Amino acid sequence: MRGDPGAHELIAPGSLNAVLSLLANEPGKWTPIAGGTELMVAHAAGRLTARNLVSLWGIGDLRFIRIHSDSIVVGAGSTFRDLRAHVTISGDFPLLSKAAGWIGSIANQSRATLGGNLVNGSPAADSSPVLLAYDAEVELISVRGTRRLPYAEFHTGYKQNVLAADELLYAVHLPRRFAQHRQYLRKVGTRRAMAISKVALAGCAFVERGTVREIRLGVASVAAYPTRLYRTEKAICGKTIGPETIRAARAAVSADIVPIDDIRSTAEYRRIVTGNLLQEFLSGLDAPRENMTLSLAQWNEADGESAVNAMLACCGAHKWAASMIAHRPIANESDLHDIADRMWETMKESDWMEAFACHPRIGERTVSQGSSESLTWSQQEQSSISTAAETTLRQLAEGNARYEERFGFTYIVCATGKSPEEMLSILNRRLSSDRAAELREAAEQQRQIMHIRLRKWLDE
Repeated sequence: MRGDPGAHELIAPGSLNAVLSLLANEPGKWTPIAGGTELMVAHAAGRLTARNLVSLWGIGDLRFIRIHSDSIVVGAGSTFRDLRAHVTISGDFPLLSKAAGWIGSIANQSRATLGGNLVNGSPAADSSPVLLAYDAEVELISVRGTRRLPYAEFHTGYKQNVLAADELLYAVHLPRRFAQHRQYLRKVGTRRAMAISKVALAGCAFVERGTVREIRLGVASVAAYPTRLYRTEKAICGKTIGPETIRAARAAVSADIVPIDDIRSTAEYRRIVTGNLLQEFLSGLDAPRENMTLSLAQWNEADGESAVNAMLACCGAHKWAASMIAHRPIANESDLHDIADRMWETMKESDWMEAFACHPRIGERTVSQGSSESLTWSQQEQSSISTAAETTLRQLAEGNARYEERFGFTYIVCATGKSPEEMLSILNRRLSSDRAAELREAAEQQRQIMHIRLRKWLDE
């Protein structure tokens, strides 16, 4: 069923004051439309219920980016292309710039607006986790004046928010105080681009002398609307990062979210992946920052063989390592991790298998291939095995054998922060997977290990 254009009325008053007057005079009658990227999809599918539409497109009073000493104010009419192109935003708020690049195609980014993305209220909105992590505030406007509130309080339910019938979202305020914070953003979807997220996590944390002094976490696709993980933050703040803190954080995030089964994924998958992403972020928080630029600069100038060997210690796939050095020079740590992900996504099963083979079995100390540094890191990652009971070690050995017989490759799990009993439980659960699903899961675990090792390498 397709929409009928004759069933809708669209007007374009052309100014902010005219739109606000219209909304005040006929509250509840008019539905504002900004870029229209979501609305046109609904119309094409015959699902657009709003009959009276008022266009905000082209209103200059809504499309602006203002730079202040302590904040950046982004007008609700700013497009995601505006955000991607703005130097100060990419410098001060790199996660927002990155998320802006996830919004569909370039054509979509040239029409879709930040305000429209937020008011639409999709649980999977790409910009929302970042704004939650950056402690953003939203400014609402009507003929009665303006008011500001934390973005974390804007959504009230599925596709519901605090906007009154005569109000518009006017601007988003971002405090400029994150230069010393560790920042993280990861989206898991069917494809890298032009895909709705299955899970997305943004994090911003300040670490001092090994202790997390401040942390904010925003997620998408795991609740009725984009959510701030307050209980999880409380479980982390004030703690040093180690196995106990990571376990407590994973337990807290599992209670903090309310994922559902839908066409894109299952609730259980979303719960597990959210925990995995959180662990990935936390595992990088205790890596010192001072020597990272120096290490990367030296690698950029190293001969080809040395550069490849450094990458092989992080991930044992030769094709991946060669792809990484083909991107030299790499400017910074963030780019390094982004390129690592992009190159990993281009790998085939044979490349995954090569990387898997560089890991010793969980509970063992030998490996058929891989560098000595890779083996040392594997032993560090599996350090909790030294405390395992004989019964657990025997069950791991038996499980490894069954796993390899069933799937044809080594059981791969990101062991950092996990107890022997946890790794055994995960192994037993994954034995029930089909091979295709398990191969993808092993590749994702390898990706997480790769990022942890890249951080270790940068710290050398």
